[in-house]
Amino acid sequence: MPAIAELERALDRRRAEGLARTRRVFDSPQGAHVRFEGRTLLAFASNDYLGLANDAAVVAAARDAALRYGVGGGASHLVAGHATPHAELEAALADFVRPCANARALAFSSGYLANLAILTALAGRNDAIFADRLNHACLTDGALLSRAAFARYGHGDVAALDRAMDGVAARRRFIVTDAVFSMEGDIAPLPALLERAERRDAWLIVDDAHGFGVLGNGRGTLAHFGLASERIVYMGTLGKAAGVAGAFVAAHPSVIETMLQTARMYVYTTAAPPLLAAAILAALASIRDDSGRRAHLQALIERFRAGTAGLPWRLLSSSTPIQPLVIGDAREAVRIADALLERGILVPAIRPPTVPAGTARLRVSLSAAHSHVDVAALTSALHAVARGSA
Repeated sequence: MPAIAELERALDRRRAEGLARTRRVFDSPQGAHVRFEGRTLLAFASNDYLGLANDAAVVAAARDAALRYGVGGGASHLVAGHATPHAELEAALADFVRPCANARALAFSSGYLANLAILTALAGRNDAIFADRLNHACLTDGALLSRAAFARYGHGDVAALDRAMDGVAARRRFIVTDAVFSMEGDIAPLPALLERAERRDAWLIVDDAHGFGVLGNGRGTLAHFGLASERIVYMGTLGKAAGVAGAFVAAHPSVIETMLQTARMYVYTTAAPPLLAAAILAALASIRDDSGRRAHLQALIERFRAGTAGLPWRLLSSSTPIQPLVIGDAREAVRIADALLERGILVPAIRPPTVPAGTARLRVSLSAAHSHVDVAALTSALHAVARGSA
């Protein structure tokens, strides 16, 4: 069949270019050490930054809620799926991140859905979106689905944003950015972006998937910079540092009510199981009260960066748990990842189109579940692989 043959040729090209991806099947909880194909691996591949995905209190909260509420949401939130844990979670999240006075929050099943919902509910044909070039794919997809005019500016380049916005007439304007960039590990210049939003009468959409729980005493990147404004629409995910699943949007009450009423990704989606909301509430208590996890994580970040001195690959500037080592060629990045796997260490190779061509990398993700011994084992293995490559 010609259509099948065409697909197979495209897949063959992907494999030849080192871009084919394979799912790994794990037989253990998330953690510093995982079980994969009968082996125990030291893993630096998860976004479980605080080690909460298998935390006893979080697991117990999910178990108890399952006994009380069952395992399914049953219906969309607006029909019959909005349970007490959902309502309690939204109130707690709004109070915790506080992007503006009297903020409300709205929970979603994933960060991808949340970002699509923000942009399609708030932006339309007569509007303009200005987005950092390295934003996550869901922000790009949301901008395209909104049908607003869409322009990208250079990564973190506020002057380029100014040039992009100059002379653009629109009903509404939106500056859209990751807070912590998922493949770079760096932090967006949010104070400068908010200043532009205020001066140019624009909204600031902030995707804090990788900052929530980690930065700003756990409250995220806005708190890290001490920012709050009615112009901010804040998205945080709950499957990374919070260790569970889902996402939320926090903003001015009118923004949240608009999304609740009109965002198709919310209106027409079955509610996540209440047990997940209960688990997130337990995780949120740990994020709020246990600063020791973040202190340990920061010490691991510093140890890793010191331990990579002398490697032939470029370690990007990052003060977050995301520590990218840029290899360059996609096939070489896969080879190095495979060499680490042979040594019992799992680090993913990230390749185009996730990152620009010529910048394939190892994405090292550190977690409070790791020990200093774990990080030392990783840096030693990296140096051993580098010596073997010389």
